[in-house]
Amino acid sequence: MIRRLAWYWLIPVAALAWEVVTRSAGAVYFPPPSTILARMREMAATEDVAADLVPSLARLAVGWALAAAAGVALGVLLGRSPLLAKLVEPMVHFGRSVPPAALLPVFLVFFKVGTPIQLAAIVYGVLWPVLVNSMDGARHVDTQYLDTAQVFHLPRWRVVLAAAAPKIFAGLRLSVALALIMMVISELYASSEGIGHRMREAEGSVDIPAMWAGIVLLGVLGVVLNGLFLAVERRALRWHRGRTAA
Repeated sequence: MIRRLAWYWLIPVAALAWEVVTRSAGAVYFPPPSTILARMREMAATEDVAADLVPSLARLAVGWALAAAAGVALGVLLGRSPLLAKLVEPMVHFGRSVPPAALLPVFLVFFKVGTPIQLAAIVYGVLWPVLVNSMDGARHVDTQYLDTAQVFHLPRWRVVLAAAAPKIFAGLRLSVALALIMMVISELYASSEGIGHRMREAEGSVDIPAMWAGIVLLGVLGVVLNGLFLAVERRALRWHRGRTAA
């Protein structure tokens, strides 16, 4: 933990270098951090930031939860059924190869503009890494675990989920970043509120500091969400970490 925190001293150094380089270059489209922070404070004081932040986070949470539940359930089912996997796995690999952003025009046909299309985009983007990792984890469960569960009359599905948990959490962690990306992309093109919509408005009015304020906010959200997920993962997989360390 201490070693990990020691690297954070690079953040102020990078911010100072950014400040010096951008001010000396006078780049219009790359404002210094001080200008971005000043614009963020101005926006927080004069605009209803919560009206954009809360809907974005709500859609991200709901979309991620739906995709995570569906991905784990389908992945475990496919991982434990070789016949079903042979039938469905080609379609899975085809679906995950299609960039989610490329399907936004298709989503516009089937869903209403606003929350429905944004949820559809988030669910589609998040589903695949969770499904593939869950399928791989459930497929390679040690038979000794299953035999032990049978001897002690334990539910088979609990043993499979526990054994596949490290792989499942790896997919869930990757999906958090994808959910954030899909949230922004969907709000850029199909929303009247949210962080992406605010960035689109800033682009239309050539408000460069406001655009960068949105980028910085998204970066901070990504770090916070990743940190929260890692805390949950460490707690949920303590048994696995202790076993691998031994």
